[in-house]
Formats: sequence, structure tokens, C-alpha cells
Amino acid sequence: MASGRWVDAVRPYIEPAPLAALALGISSAFPLTMINATLASRLAEAGIEKKSVTAFALVILAYNLKWLWAWIVEGVKIPVLHRLGQRVSWLFVVAALVCAAAVGLGLSDPRVSLAQTAMAAIALGIAGATFDIVIDAYRIELLEPRQLGVGAGMGQYGWRIGSALVASLSLVIAARAGWSIAYIVSCAFALPALLTALIMGEPARHAEITARRPAEGIVRAVVGPFAEFFRRQDAVLVLAFILVHKIGDTLANLTFRLLFNDLGFSKDEIAFYDVGVGFWALLVGVFVGGILYARLGMKRSVMISLVLMAVSNLSFAGLAAAGHSNLGMAGAIGFENFASGIGGVTLVAYFSALTDLRFTAAQYALISAATSVLGRILSGTTAGALVERFGYVDFYLLTTVIALPGVVLFGWMARSGMIDRSIGSAGVEGEGDTRADVAVKG
Repeated sequence: MASGRWVDAVRPYIEPAPLAALALGISSAFPLTMINATLASRLAEAGIEKKSVTAFALVILAYNLKWLWAWIVEGVKIPVLHRLGQRVSWLFVVAALVCAAAVGLGLSDPRVSLAQTAMAAIALGIAGATFDIVIDAYRIELLEPRQLGVGAGMGQYGWRIGSALVASLSLVIAARAGWSIAYIVSCAFALPALLTALIMGEPARHAEITARRPAEGIVRAVVGPFAEFFRRQDAVLVLAFILVHKIGDTLANLTFRLLFNDLGFSKDEIAFYDVGVGFWALLVGVFVGGILYARLGMKRSVMISLVLMAVSNLSFAGLAAAGHSNLGMAGAIGFENFASGIGGVTLVAYFSALTDLRFTAAQYALISAATSVLGRILSGTTAGALVERFGYVDFYLLTTVIALPGVVLFGWMARSGMIDRSIGSAGVEGEGDTRADVAVKG
């Protein structure tokens, strides 16, 4: 009996669409990792001053602005390749652009021209953000409504695996063959998405709805996705939740390394607990999140994840109060990553279900950008000052309090029926309905 329950829990993860989400996640991690982690190591090795190295982090703002050009991916047909389908054709073209930008960045030399390296990094940021637009839309449309939770979890697994492999492999290759070769070889990480597109083809859900959609002018192509979203009842409150639900978590996350350093943890201890324990705790959280979503339904699983993500900040208040404690560090990091793993599944599934299949790319680009933009602005401008003013213990207590409005708002939205009314066609067309309070019995 127990064996049967275990098989039932695992079976949804090995269906074709969730496995495709895993492959897409691996590829989506490649451009951002080459900018976020690898580029910083390369610039530091080249002797570039720290303020210039950190300024390159602004390149990832392209991921917050991607909604501005997502309508192009949604409405513009690629000549000749369009016969493969809108999503598949764009996936191939953007993958080629990402690889070209990565090679260009690899061939640039920051010691010769920092400006040229900066332009190459910006090109990779824009291409990578566009890659994200296509991959997110493709993932959502491949998955049936019943698979959105598991698919989100597999996408999270893929992203984490891809990020770890890209970061480590590029460093190993750079140490032996130089950075140019490392960037060229990294293009291999675009292959999982391309192979997925060849095997899975154009998503049926997207092909069916676009076949019924009349030709649109450029104004309607730009405005249509946003007009459709804001015509929904209570759309403004839904957007408010998207903006505020992660503020407390984002504020806290930015300061973890500062806390570890001030508590006197060594680099080895930080690497073991933050990277080692945290990584595995997150993977477990992702798996649990998929099970919770399948057994409890979207609304209850999202509420659980919001509460856990808020409470996880208290563990760092406890660590700050306890001082240098390896057990405390393992507990705090493990709990935080476990909660983030669950939230990464349930919230991504909810945000995916909000999209209309006519405008999946544009609407999800807007939603995913909105989930982090407010938190990034506030954390970048206030987190350090708040720590200096209140100290770590009170700061983490404050971030817990700041997270509560998102929990309360979602609870009210669920009770009032607002969550069900906000769901787009991606959450209801196909097998299953994300509005149902699912309870799978083993």
C-alpha cells in the first residue's frame, strides 16, 4: 500500500509535459547564470574595480522589463520557420540569438574595452530575457491545468540544476581553456529546450486558440494582453498581491550573507550550509510543493507556502540572536530554502494559471516581472539601512511582519471568490481545473 502511494506521488513527475518543463528550466538558467555568477568571476579575475563589477548586475533589469517587448514574441510570425508553430519557431530563433550573444560576450576582453564587454552583456541580458518569455509561455501551454503545479516544480528543478551546472562547468573550462571557450561551450545548455521543441512540437492548447484568433494590428497586439487582464474583475487587487507577496522574503534574502559574515562564519561553513544544505532543502521543498498542490488544490497550497515563507524569516532572527551556531545556520537555511521550494511551485502554478492562452507570453512576462520588481527596488535601497538601524534580530522580525499583508490579502481573495474569478484560460482549458479544491487520496 505504501509502495502504491509512493508510485502515485512520483507518476505525475514523469509524464511528458512535466519532463519537458524540466528540460526547459535547464536551458532558461543558462543566460542569467552567465551574467549573474560567471561574469562577476571573470571581471574580478581581470582586475576590474568592484564598483564596475557590481554595476554589471543592472544588466538583469532586462528580466524586469521583458514585458515591454513580449508582445513581439506573441504576435510576430517568423518567416518560413512559422510553419513549425509560433512557440517553436521563436524558441529556435531566440536560442540562436542567446548563443550569439554569449559567444560575443566570451570573445570580448574587459581588460581591452570594458564598454564592449558591457554592450555584449546587455545583449545577452535582452536575449536571455526574451528566451525566458518564450520558454515560460511554452511551458504553460504544454501543461494541462492539472499539471501546472508539478510542471512548475520540474521547471524549478531544471533551473537549479542548469544554474549549478553552468556556473561550475564554465569555471572548470575557463581554468583550462580560457573564458572565450567557456562561453562558447555554455551554448550547449540551449540544447535541452531545442530538443524539447523538436520532440513535443507546438503546444496543442496554443495552436487551437491562435487558429481561432483573427489577425491583429500592432496596437491591438501591444495593448490586447494587458487590456484583457485588467478587464477581469478585481484585476487591480490581484496585481497588488503579485507586487507585495514577496517583499519580506526579498528584503531578508539580500542580507543573509551579511549576517553570516558578521556572525563570523568561515567561507567553508557558508559554502557547506548555504550552498550544500540549502540546495538540497530547496529540492525537497519543490517536491513537497508539487504534492501539496496536487493533494490540496491551488488555493490551500499557495496559502501554506505564503505562511511558511513569512515564518522562515523568524529562523534568521533566531540565528542572529543565538550568534555563531552551525546547527542554527543549518536550521535557518534549511527551513528558508524548503519554504522557498514549496512557494516556487505553488505560486508559479498560480501565476501561470492567471494567463489567457491567447496572450500567454505577454501576460506571464508582466506577472513574472511584477513579482520581484518592487522587492528588488526596496531591498536595494533600504535593506542595509534597516539592518544598521534596527540590528539583525529586529530586522528579520520586521521582514516577517512585512510579509503578512500578502498572506492576509491572499486569504481574503480566496474566501471572497476573487482567486477563482481571476483565473485565465490557461488554468481551466484542458484536463483539470485549477479552481477546484483537489484532494487526491493515496
